Amino acid sequence: MPDRGFCCGGSPVDFGVEMARVRTGMEGIFRSREKARYVRAQTSGDLENVPTDKLQTKPSGHVLPYVGVACLGAILFGYHLAVVNGALEYLARDLGIAKNTVLQGWVVSTTLAGATVGSFTGGALADKLGRIRTFQLDAIPLVIGAFLSATAQDVRTMIIGRLLAGVGIGISSAIVPLYISEISPTEIRGALGSVNQLFICIGILVALVAGLPLAGNPIWWRTMFAVAIFPALLMALGMAVCPESPRWLFQQGKLSQAETAMKKLYGKEKVAEVMHGLRAGGEGSTEPDAGWFDLFSKRYWKVVSVGAALFLFQQFAGINAVVYYSTAVFRSAGISSDVAASALVGASNVFGTIIASSLMDKRGRKSLLITSFTGMAASMLLLSLCFTWKSLAPYSGTLAVLGTVLYVLSFSLGAGPVPALLLPEIFASRIRAKAVALSLGMHWVSNFVIGLCFLSVVTRFGIGRVYLGFATVCVLAALYIAGNVVETKGRSLEEIERALSTAD
Repeated sequence: MPDRGFCCGGSPVDFGVEMARVRTGMEGIFRSREKARYVRAQTSGDLENVPTDKLQTKPSGHVLPYVGVACLGAILFGYHLAVVNGALEYLARDLGIAKNTVLQGWVVSTTLAGATVGSFTGGALADKLGRIRTFQLDAIPLVIGAFLSATAQDVRTMIIGRLLAGVGIGISSAIVPLYISEISPTEIRGALGSVNQLFICIGILVALVAGLPLAGNPIWWRTMFAVAIFPALLMALGMAVCPESPRWLFQQGKLSQAETAMKKLYGKEKVAEVMHGLRAGGEGSTEPDAGWFDLFSKRYWKVVSVGAALFLFQQFAGINAVVYYSTAVFRSAGISSDVAASALVGASNVFGTIIASSLMDKRGRKSLLITSFTGMAASMLLLSLCFTWKSLAPYSGTLAVLGTVLYVLSFSLGAGPVPALLLPEIFASRIRAKAVALSLGMHWVSNFVIGLCFLSVVTRFGIGRVYLGFATVCVLAALYIAGNVVETKGRSLEEIERALSTAD
């Protein structure tokens, strides 16, 4: 079975600098926003709507530690997806399936099936039990799945372990961006939301590094799976001290608890402003949480379809195909080391994600998505030409590497991090958790379908034509986004909800 080049590279120093930039910029952001709003209110004479405590401009709350705890789920997302790729050859020998590619395929793909179930489950649990308790429950399948995978003595136990781990990362894929979006201040919500994607890359990188001792220690694969137990336990324990989403608490009518959470997140100086925004947005309405069928009603279907379409475009734009073929492409250019090839792809991913996090609240989500898919289309066209034009044969190796790196870089600028950030922003409060879960369900289903059909499609049509098809999808995605996606930069979740409700 071909080995996928799952990896992610990059310097931890770069990530530290980025997080430091976000932290140090928070006070200035809050201060400038408060001053601007106060001046506007003063000139318009509408001072009664500006609470007196808004004149105190230094917030005492900090959201970054809580975002960091939530992102343990993102790390596990990336780790569980990537860990099997390095370990598959060695666990197949130990479990007696070295010559059975079908069972090896089940070991890999069962995680995707579990993730599909988990993404839908996560939305329902988040609505019913709250975001924090869902995080803590998510640790159960993550811990048990990792333990069964690490101790498996037969393929049946391994598949059950991988299925449970898949359920866990499916729940994480839904709840992590939802929680981050709901607790982040408007001014840095884009930067913090893109950190989710960065931590997924870090999880993939950790899985790559964890596989390095395999060559000298064939049973090391058990340790690789066991390592995943500790972040899951840490996430469950860390969530015990994290505040619940104020928006969820407000929606449930728990006003005093919502105010307590706001003080912990933003400082007492911001409570009145945030509460005013929630009331103006109707988050405290008496409407019950939406059911699954409500997502398909005339009231919500348009915005729900946008969310689902973004993840379908993300997957059918060919990211998994590029990663799948990256090792072969780099070998054609003379880069024989699989680790080096994977590290180059991963470094492009991390580098692009760091750039995206710095631009998210400046350029905006929609602009980055269009730029990203346009760059992906051009890169896919270059890759297609490398495999079909004979005149490019002498340079095909170099051009293929260039096209692969540019594609991954373009993907990480927008198509990778933006959908998971944008969805919680555009969905109304009463459908937010379930709508995010439905959209991520589309992500996992399309991922599974591509993994199932990709090789047979390549065999029938050739990789050049398949890449051309991916380029076409990227162009269609850019056109769709230009006509259907709203810009959410610099707007609170309540402002976005009111704007979309008025548009409907």
